[in-house]
Amino acid sequence: MRILKEKTLLLVIDVQERIFPAIAEPDMLRRTIPLLIEGMKLLEIPVIVTEQYVKGLGPTIQEIATRITEVERIEKSSFSCCDEPRFMLDLASSGKDYVIIAGIESHVCVLQTAIDLQQNGYHPVVVEDCISSRNLNDKRIALERMNSEGVIVTTFEAILFELLRYSGGETFRAISKIVK
Repeated sequence: MRILKEKTLLLVIDVQERIFPAIAEPDMLRRTIPLLIEGMKLLEIPVIVTEQYVKGLGPTIQEIATRITEVERIEKSSFSCCDEPRFMLDLASSGKDYVIIAGIESHVCVLQTAIDLQQNGYHPVVVEDCISSRNLNDKRIALERMNSEGVIVTTFEAILFELLRYSGGETFRAISKIVK
């Protein structure tokens, strides 16, 4: 199944200041999630950002927040984004079928959202190098579960080039710089 940019949006789940320091592979996420966002913006793919219980976990980390200033964040208390009515309304009104997923934690909010998206007729695409958990074993088990549920798993470079489709042109050059 080919993922088409015209039918795609990016979902960044709960990458927040107070939980982020406890997450495994923070340096990787500080690099890859902002690069994924930049690539999606170049491809003119819309972005939805969620924040879990902002009062307790704080806002989205600065490295991401500076790249999504025009995006209104959806606060939630549910683990799955699909249990937040505003998210489901925004998703439905977008007309998109493919939901590229980045964020934390892999084994809680990311996993539950991916499974629920699939059950609701969407195609979740989890970006492995743009997700993590406090414990890498939880991430590993979550990825195994996603695979067994039929969720697509990819990397940020692979999804950017899949959505781009063709080499050449300004967008190709800009995305090539992002992934180097």
